[in-house]
Amino acid sequence: QLQLVESGGGLVQVGGSLRLACQASGGAFSAHAVAWFRRAPGKEREFVAATTWSGNTTNYADSVKGRFAISRDNAKKQAYLQMNNLKPEDTAVYYCAATTLLGLVLPTERHYSFWGQGTLVTVSS
Repeated sequence: QLQLVESGGGLVQVGGSLRLACQASGGAFSAHAVAWFRRAPGKEREFVAATTWSGNTTNYADSVKGRFAISRDNAKKQAYLQMNNLKPEDTAVYYCAATTLLGLVLPTERHYSFWGQGTLVTVSS
């Protein structure tokens, strides 16, 4: 059973950067595709980015393309979300998720079986 723990959230000013990390344990991390989702205050959780088991294929929400980058280090059992040029609308709780559909970069929650508890990112203007 894969377990995921996010870290790296915090308070940042508009235009700043943050790097989120997702530490996996309890399972074969490299046998899972990984994604990041977020839930902004008063809104439903939404897709942010995904990558396959190898990290060679990625998928991004239009709202973060060119600003965010997803990556992973299978040896460390970690995934990352580098967030640049942050905007107030990026304020949300960010969740790491994993699926055994290791070759796909799916943007829908129902495909992901494993979730972290989330880390809060606040972008202040």
